Amino acid sequence: MLENKEVEPLCGPVPVPEGRLVAHSPGHRGIWHWYEDHARGTGELARRFAEPWGGRELAYRLGRDHDTGKGACAWQDGLIEEATTGRKVHRPSHHDAGAFLFAQAARRHPVLTPFAGVIEGHHTGLSAWSELRIRLKRLMLDSAEVNQAISQVAEVMPEILDGTCPAAPEWLDPRDRTSVEMLIRMTYSAVVDADRLDTAAHFRPGTPPRPHVGITELWGRYETRRREAVAERQCCKAPSWLDRLREDVYREAIEAAASEPGVYRLHLPTGAGKTFAGGGFALRHAALHGLRRVIVAVPFISITEQNAAVYRRLLDPEHGSEVVLEHHSAVNFEASDRRGSRPSGTSGGVHPGQRHVRSNPWAKLAAENWDAPFIVTTTVRLIESLFGNSPSATRRLHRLANSVIVLDEVQALPDTLLTPILSGLRQLVEHYGVTLVLSSATQPELAALNPWQTGLPQRNVVANPAPLFHQLRRVRYEWRTGPEVTLGSIAAEAATHDDALVVVNGTKDASHVHKVWLGDREENPGTLHLSTRMTGGHRRETIQAAKQRLEAGLDTLLVSTSLIEAGVDLDFPRGFRARSLPESEQQAAGRINREGRHRAEDSVMTIFEPSDGLQPRVVYNRCGIAAASRRFGQGLKNPDDLDALRSYYRHRYRLQAGSSSTDLNGATGEAIEALREKLDYPEVARRMRMIDNEQSVAVVVIRSQLNQKDRQTAQNAIKQLRSGVPTPETYRTLQDHMASIPQQELQTAINTGHAVEIVGDLHEWTGPYHPQRGIEPPS
Repeated sequence: MLENKEVEPLCGPVPVPEGRLVAHSPGHRGIWHWYEDHARGTGELARRFAEPWGGRELAYRLGRDHDTGKGACAWQDGLIEEATTGRKVHRPSHHDAGAFLFAQAARRHPVLTPFAGVIEGHHTGLSAWSELRIRLKRLMLDSAEVNQAISQVAEVMPEILDGTCPAAPEWLDPRDRTSVEMLIRMTYSAVVDADRLDTAAHFRPGTPPRPHVGITELWGRYETRRREAVAERQCCKAPSWLDRLREDVYREAIEAAASEPGVYRLHLPTGAGKTFAGGGFALRHAALHGLRRVIVAVPFISITEQNAAVYRRLLDPEHGSEVVLEHHSAVNFEASDRRGSRPSGTSGGVHPGQRHVRSNPWAKLAAENWDAPFIVTTTVRLIESLFGNSPSATRRLHRLANSVIVLDEVQALPDTLLTPILSGLRQLVEHYGVTLVLSSATQPELAALNPWQTGLPQRNVVANPAPLFHQLRRVRYEWRTGPEVTLGSIAAEAATHDDALVVVNGTKDASHVHKVWLGDREENPGTLHLSTRMTGGHRRETIQAAKQRLEAGLDTLLVSTSLIEAGVDLDFPRGFRARSLPESEQQAAGRINREGRHRAEDSVMTIFEPSDGLQPRVVYNRCGIAAASRRFGQGLKNPDDLDALRSYYRHRYRLQAGSSSTDLNGATGEAIEALREKLDYPEVARRMRMIDNEQSVAVVVIRSQLNQKDRQTAQNAIKQLRSGVPTPETYRTLQDHMASIPQQELQTAINTGHAVEIVGDLHEWTGPYHPQRGIEPPS
């Protein structure tokens, strides 16, 4: 994507000869981007991108004709005047002519007519078919302007008038409207990315290509370094029973990778080596089946950072270009800014009212279009790519084709959005060469839901996981209810143990428990707190401090929100978990006796219902809580009972299907599928948003506890962002200094001067920051 800068007068641009058309203003060498070069270049790139799903010719035609409107005399005269004088000149829209041209060619193929929206929206986003149809009808009644543009372009590219309609992929069934909808999305992604890349090549000629690292090479590197990491961990000691179990799990996953592409379940208990096994399966499967990349999507940013660090150690070269891209949703560096402007003649997707942060070319481009062999992202980003309608969100979608997608902690997908999510994922598997891996210790029964009920077999990566759950059952559950059970009473009981973990349902509850432990003290190294209100670096320090204290035999109390359930490698002998859904309770139990050093009978996990505590916050959990209450609890089953979990998920989904509850955007899965069938892309994007204004946004915090060197590094990173020339290391540095607070709280902080803008929607927090709890919740 292009830099957003004011138009500067150029010294002596090459004159435009009579009979030539231009697509973009001259680059630094004064050379124009000739129209036919850009049109054919975009078409060829789009054709290559669409190869995996058999859409080559359709994508080529739409890519070739996407800028046909630039042939209009007013558009050409405007760009030439703007480039030679440096003054901004109004130019007419250039989207209509190409859309009209394609619609005319497709008039006898009604299933293809909506693909005209690829051209109409290549800068502004995919519009609803109902609106596009009206627009095309108006153009048929008043086509003088578009016909002029088409005629001008035909002078330099006569092939645009051949009148033939490119064929759709053979597998497309016109009656399956959601398949048509997804094909339009994929083709749009291919054309948008091709347009941006061809334009960038004009403005940045001679940029050396990034060295390509093949999946086979990455798989070999992964296997070698994993063996070295295991040997280093064991450090000349005989492998424990748990080490041997994890190695057996890994080897079974590697053997399963030879099976054919499709949908796989990686169902393993916590502590069985799921991260290593999932990465190994995905890389070897991709290498054996000629797939292009591995994409690991996780529900929480904290896991993104953790998993990316693991995979980076195993895959990035010791020297040279990195291969693991970490792309999550903590920060939108491209948020609206009224001070922005648009460079002359660009088609890089920079719209009026936006400014963009420039960075190292690979890091920024890879984040925009996922052109990397191994990507660690959030589920939010993945779903945004699959169901968004803006060019920036959709540009990377075509990179999912011929890939392995690992959905980690798949049980965290929101119930009310499962129908469109599963429908979209099924289409990726059936038509776009995707292998999907569903990874979780608490596998949801997704096959019970309508989109996956028939014709989509699921295989287990580990053939028989049930014995593993029995072998790794390392805790004894007990249940605590009643009005006398409060956060304070649980905090007091936990404090009677040398070491204990308390997991609660929100940051206010975590803060409350920690304050009970501290009493009149400001802080205590033996009483720790963990939540997203702390920066990434602060959380990592806290986890490391807890680990070191536990290993050294020092008394350690830790209270945490549910983020500790996301694969955090800690091992407490005693645990308490506020009543939640059974999958969360089981995940929390995975931090108790994790390494199997104690008898299960002696390692107690208390599930408690605090009369003064928060309930799980998300609205659609009501059905989950109702289903759980009938199966789990005192005198009922424990959260690690696999049969009870299967029954619970089925019941939960039945309750959800029969209820009127919706997600926070007022969406239901069936309603969204109906919108997809109508090709209403903007409304689908709105309803598929997985983050709403009540959820968290990231802020940068320069903690007073940092040493001078780290403070200076963070301040320099902020300066680099504000200057518009950050590097990949800038982003990584700032992630260590990011905490999360609710959107409404950020707005209050801005109004009171406790938060100042850095760039886009990223702000620096200048308000109070507790040395152990981070940004305090409002009282």
